[in-house]
Amino acid sequence: MAKLVWHALAGVGALIATPAAAQVVSLEVGQVAGETVDGISAWKGIPFAQPPVGELRWRAPQPVEPWQGVRETTEYANDCMQIPFAADAAPLGTPPAEDCLYLNVWRPEGTTAQDRLPVMFWIYGGGFVNGGSSPAVYDGSELARQGVILVSFNYRLGRFGFFAHPALTQANEDNGLLGNYGYMDQVEALRWVQRNIAAFGGDPHNVTIFGESAGGGSVSMMMTSPMTRGLFDKAIVMSGGGRSALRSSTPVHAQEGPDGEDAGLGFAEWAGVEGEGADALASLRALPAETLATGIGLGQQPVAPSSGPMMDGMIVTGASDAIYAAGNAAPVPFMAGANTADIGFGPPVEGDVIAAHFGDLADQARAAYEGVGKGDPDLLRTMVYADQMMIEPARFMVQAMTKAGQPAWHYRAGYVPEVMREEWSTGLPHATEIPFFFRTIEARYPGETTAQDHAASAAMSAAFVNFARTGDPNGPGAPDWPVYDDQSRPVMLFGMEGNRGGEDPWRARLDVTQALAEAEPE
Repeated sequence: MAKLVWHALAGVGALIATPAAAQVVSLEVGQVAGETVDGISAWKGIPFAQPPVGELRWRAPQPVEPWQGVRETTEYANDCMQIPFAADAAPLGTPPAEDCLYLNVWRPEGTTAQDRLPVMFWIYGGGFVNGGSSPAVYDGSELARQGVILVSFNYRLGRFGFFAHPALTQANEDNGLLGNYGYMDQVEALRWVQRNIAAFGGDPHNVTIFGESAGGGSVSMMMTSPMTRGLFDKAIVMSGGGRSALRSSTPVHAQEGPDGEDAGLGFAEWAGVEGEGADALASLRALPAETLATGIGLGQQPVAPSSGPMMDGMIVTGASDAIYAAGNAAPVPFMAGANTADIGFGPPVEGDVIAAHFGDLADQARAAYEGVGKGDPDLLRTMVYADQMMIEPARFMVQAMTKAGQPAWHYRAGYVPEVMREEWSTGLPHATEIPFFFRTIEARYPGETTAQDHAASAAMSAAFVNFARTGDPNGPGAPDWPVYDDQSRPVMLFGMEGNRGGEDPWRARLDVTQALAEAEPE
């Protein structure tokens, strides 16, 4: 019911807002008109590539055709095709469609092309099968109000965004760019920023990429990909994993062994498409979008094989953790963190959770996890898996960047909004930190926020904005946050013991989790 009320209120807000005069900006392909509301100018639904439909389905994003006159960009375009996730913490604000390659820009009112404001480039999560740029919690107004320009965008999902098939490999229409079409969209949107953001008053040489969950994993892709070097200047990974267990090592095409093409052939068989040549490709491109979306999405029952991001040799050239560990990630200031009750799942464990999970490290782990889970083995197992999936990998990336000579900061978000404290008694769940960093908690909990909630949001958001501005989260409105070093291994605890930067109370847990991750396989 709360989500229905939120949608209703969001709709009313859109209807009663009174925009000021249109804001016209000249881009490389034409002019766009946004609007200014309450001191923030916004442009929504700017195309950054041609619609990826028909013959452009499973093609790298193609350049937008120039237009004459002024294009109105005051409403979100469609989010990318998907089956929406009913329990999504960021429900979509537009209907999904295959024609979806659009982006949005927010800036402070009165910004001129000479101002060169810092740019924050947001990548949404959703497991590469759900998500979009239209959710109210991703509105960029409050970040822009702090003196930055916020850019958000859509990228293809599910079988539209990550798909391989022998017919596509044979056609090779984009000179080797195969399989990772959603990643191609992300790279193209970032290139759009380099070409166009100065017209909005942004600095193309001060761009911070940040994303959560699959968006955080996408930031890691950009950190470790040769195709994105020089396109951004700082990076933030929010609950994005970081160990290769969360990154697909399946190649698009392999001479031997499983590859992405196997999943594509399995789907084609389910859809009634036979063959591996041009006729098969034409038939696949003629399938209704609804057919491709079937059984793809969080909470959906699979009906045919599918693939997420793949090793393509051009965008994804290796396991991200190996690239971080070798010191070969992009040489930029870096932040990473996760939530206190972040996502954690894995095989069921019978009996002693610690012994079954940690093996030879069980004694060290038993001491590290003493009291964790409050005697509930299911809760303990969930927290062990969360440490393995999200919490320790965040520190691992920060640690690797520090060893490579880059300043890096580690955080853990644990502030639970007052209205949710009874339900979220174990900590802050996956994805629920986003409204605090965006300062959109009122959109997430309409009429239920408190002064304490807003103070926590202000501090968390200020740290991100400071980092985008200077490459250091310390500064106005933010708590003191020590840069990471591998001796003291400090962390910023947002909402745990207030906002405190320093000694990590979970260090022993993360140390044994790291030891398990880096142990030689038997």
